[in-house]
Amino acid sequence: MTTDTRSPSALPLAGIRVVEFTHMVMGPTCGMTLGDLGADVIKVEPLAGDSTRKLLGSGAGFYPLFNRNKKSIAVDLKSPQGREIVLKLIATADIVSENFKTETMQKLGLDYSSLSKLDPRLIYVSHKGFLPGPYDHRTALDEVVQMMGGLAYMTGRPGDPLRAGSSVNDIMGGIFGAVGAMAALMQRQQTGKGQEVQSALFENNIFLVAQHMMQFAVTGKAAAPMPERISPWGIYDVFSVKDSEQIFLAVVGDGQWKTFCEAFGYADLFADPRVTTNNDRVLARGWLIPELRTRLAQFSRAELSQRFEQVGLPFAPITDPQHLFDDPHLQATGGLAPMELPDGRQTQVPLLPLTLGGERLGLRLDPPKLGEHTDALLQSLGYSAGEVAALHAQGVVL
Repeated sequence: MTTDTRSPSALPLAGIRVVEFTHMVMGPTCGMTLGDLGADVIKVEPLAGDSTRKLLGSGAGFYPLFNRNKKSIAVDLKSPQGREIVLKLIATADIVSENFKTETMQKLGLDYSSLSKLDPRLIYVSHKGFLPGPYDHRTALDEVVQMMGGLAYMTGRPGDPLRAGSSVNDIMGGIFGAVGAMAALMQRQQTGKGQEVQSALFENNIFLVAQHMMQFAVTGKAAAPMPERISPWGIYDVFSVKDSEQIFLAVVGDGQWKTFCEAFGYADLFADPRVTTNNDRVLARGWLIPELRTRLAQFSRAELSQRFEQVGLPFAPITDPQHLFDDPHLQATGGLAPMELPDGRQTQVPLLPLTLGGERLGLRLDPPKLGEHTDALLQSLGYSAGEVAALHAQGVVL
C-alpha cells in the first residue's frame, strides 16, 4: 500500500541500500527511520521469522510499527548456501544494521571486522545494551537501563520506581543509530571509507536524564522524582473535573496568569498579593492548587478545553493511546497512514514526526510477510529460477 505522493527517487536516502539483521525494537527502529527516508531496507529473517512477529500484549504492535518500508528475505544463515546469499546481498549494500550479541555476528562472519575487509566503504550500525566499557558484557533491556540509569526513579513516586510508558530507549537508540548512519554516509563522501557506528540503550538513557544530572551540577540539589518535583510553574497540573474526566492545565508566566484570571472571572485571585508573580504562585501551591481544583471541578473537560484554547493557554485532555486513531489533528495533517497488517487486516500507523518540504514521509511498503521478497531479491542477485527453486527445496530459504 503506497501513500507517499513523492516518487521514491525524490526521498533523501533514495539509492541507499540497508541490509538489517534486527529484531524487537531498537534495531528495527533504525531501519524504519532509514526506510521512511527513502532507503531500500532489506530485513534478513531466520526461516522461523523474526520472533517479534509473535509477541503478545504490549509487544503486539512492535513488528508492524517498526518494520514498515522494508522488504523481507528469509534465509538459513547457518547453512553455507544461506551465508553465501547474505554475503552477496551485503555486497550490494551501503549500510548493515544489527542488534544481536557481538559473538553471534562474529560466529556468522557478519561482524564489522569481517565485513569491512570485504568492503571498506561499508557502514555498519551496531545497536547494543552498552557502549564498550565495564558493563558491555551485560544483557540489557529498555527497562533494565531505565532502572539503573535514573529514568525509572524520575518517573515514579519516591520509593516506587516506574518505567516510562513507552520503549523510549529502544526507540531513541534506534533513531540515534540512524543519525549515526547518515553522518557516516556524509563522511564517506569525503573520505571514501565506511565505519562502524554504535548506539546503546544505557547511554541513550543517560542522555534522557542528563537534564536532571545537570540540575544537580548547577544547583547542588538532587532532582526530585517528577511526581514530587518542585514545579517551576505555579499551575502545571492534572485536574479532575466534571463527570470524572481529567485534563492537564498550565498557566506559566505572569501574562498567562492575568489571562487565566480574566477568562474565569477570578478577580479575587488576581488581586491577591500572595500570588502576584509566578514564583509567588509556586510558593503558594500548597493552598492555591486545592483552591483551583475546587473552582474548576464544576466545568467539563470540553468546557475547559474550549476556554483555554480560546485564550491561548496550554491544556491537554488526558487521552488513551487507542483514541489517537480518531484525533482530528492527526487525521487532518496526514500524521496517520493506511497500512495493511501481515495478516491482511487494515489499520493506520503513525508516521515519523517531521516534514520535508512541507510533506510527511509516508508509507511505501506495508510491514512484509515473512520471506515476501525472497524470490525477487534472489533473482536480483543473479540466481536463476531453477536455482531459486532448489534453494527452497533444500530449506535454505523461505
